[in-house]
Amino acid sequence: MLTRVKSAVAGFMGGIMAGGGSGERGNAGSELPLKFPYTRPQFLGLSSDEIECSADHIARPILILKETRRLPWATGYAEVINAGKSALNEDQACCEVVVARRRPMSYCPPSTPSKTPTAKRRNSLPNGEGLGLRMEYGKLGEESEGLVFHYWALFDGHAGSGAAVVASRLLQHHIACQLQAVIEILRNMSSPPPTVLGEEPDNNPYLQGNIPVPHRALTRAASLRGAAGAPGSPCSTPPPPRFFTEKKILHESLVIGAIENAFKEMDAQIEREKQGYSITGGCTALTVLYLLGKLYVGNAGDSRAIIIRSDEIIPMSTEFTPESERQRLQFLGFMQPHLLGNEFTHLEFPRRVQRKEVGKRMLYRDFTMNGWAYKTVEDEDLKFPLIYGEGKKARVLATIGVTRGLGDHDLKVHDSNIYIKPFLSCCPETTAPVCCANGYLVAIEAKKQRPITGKSTQSR
Repeated sequence: MLTRVKSAVAGFMGGIMAGGGSGERGNAGSELPLKFPYTRPQFLGLSSDEIECSADHIARPILILKETRRLPWATGYAEVINAGKSALNEDQACCEVVVARRRPMSYCPPSTPSKTPTAKRRNSLPNGEGLGLRMEYGKLGEESEGLVFHYWALFDGHAGSGAAVVASRLLQHHIACQLQAVIEILRNMSSPPPTVLGEEPDNNPYLQGNIPVPHRALTRAASLRGAAGAPGSPCSTPPPPRFFTEKKILHESLVIGAIENAFKEMDAQIEREKQGYSITGGCTALTVLYLLGKLYVGNAGDSRAIIIRSDEIIPMSTEFTPESERQRLQFLGFMQPHLLGNEFTHLEFPRRVQRKEVGKRMLYRDFTMNGWAYKTVEDEDLKFPLIYGEGKKARVLATIGVTRGLGDHDLKVHDSNIYIKPFLSCCPETTAPVCCANGYLVAIEAKKQRPITGKSTQSR
């Protein structure tokens, strides 16, 4: 088992260069076409020669914007390839102004893979041709046919660039499609979102909780006689509600829900389209939306977003790692032990358990614990831990160092039939919206082995 684990780690972290990390061909032995050709972020405007030079692992050129005016909010960007990890840069980024229209959008990702050749496939941007950045910024959120939002995203790829490329092209459109259903509600901030779409909110003042409900105690006999306030009573006073009033749902919650569902739809589309296209690897995803004067951050992975205001640094995302999500992963392994393939244990120990320690008492913890306790070591505890290592070396099933993201549907533990995807969540953590004002600097970066090295996007 130890040899298998070492091979898995070596193959996943350092042995990709000869395989699917290129992102320009299908999987080994596969004749499936690419969903989208490999490239660097479109807003960089690189030529094919420049894209090839960007993968130089010796020179490691730092790529920056050629024309800063091509991006809104004076957004800056820089990236450099992570030397030794893969032949090409597996990470992607996106920056656009997107329109969520009232009428059906010009593009919504299809539910089934399209067989149209890439060269003949129409532009996937909702604004038609080009980058879609020609919207007048003064009309932000007031587009007559829908809602306009600014969109920034980073996708930290691994085991191939396919998933990151697809997500960088399509995730923003999934978000726009989700927002379509609530455009009218978001534009009418004076009225609360209806519980049932298409129905007006109940105007009963007692149900809305604006008027104190009379607390007249009724005996069973009085209720049967039809006393005032009883069922069937001729009195005009409305009866007191028998249940609690409805929850008050904020408009911002609809935006958060749209982002969350968009991530799930994006992951589902990648899984579906792998049947007809070569989409290698997986990626983490970090998105920032500016909609109706508020900033939303959705994160599924270990990248980070912060707000810098004067000398204050405000974290806007949580980094999801095997250590930070230990309890969720262990609970899943406990509830569905078949996912562990009889080779892993959901328990965590300070180090690997040795056979000579069976019968002795050793420190451990499970999904119910933040602290540690002692247990008697059994034969079952000799299995490899579901989560092993600490810091940047922590791995899930001895294979992957992230716990949330998109793709990875075919990823297995080396030389086994144990799928890792059930432990990888595509659901993002979406922070409560922040009202933007002058003087803010939002910075998002894909974390690498060295701080700031790698990809970073800044918007002011």
